[in-house]
Amino acid sequence: IGVGLMGFGIFFILFGMLLYFDSVLLAFGNILFLSGLVFIIGFRRTFTFFFQRQKMKGSSFFLGGVLIVLMRWPLLGMLLEAYGFVTLFR
Repeated sequence: IGVGLMGFGIFFILFGMLLYFDSVLLAFGNILFLSGLVFIIGFRRTFTFFFQRQKMKGSSFFLGGVLIVLMRWPLLGMLLEAYGFVTLFR
């Protein structure tokens, strides 16, 4: 279930970017991606991964970008998510 949710999440994110940053598709893709991550590694491990002291900067940018996409500012939200993703997995 988790791999399917993540796959659909990535598909909707890419499709939303292809359609000139459609905010509904990007928001749906973000929700599916994060819920798939929770299904794969579990809620506790997901929480501890995002909220480690050395990863707080990347986590705040990534989750803030998700929140901004949900508030229908897709371009700014995706830029914040991309920066957060890079700093999170550095």
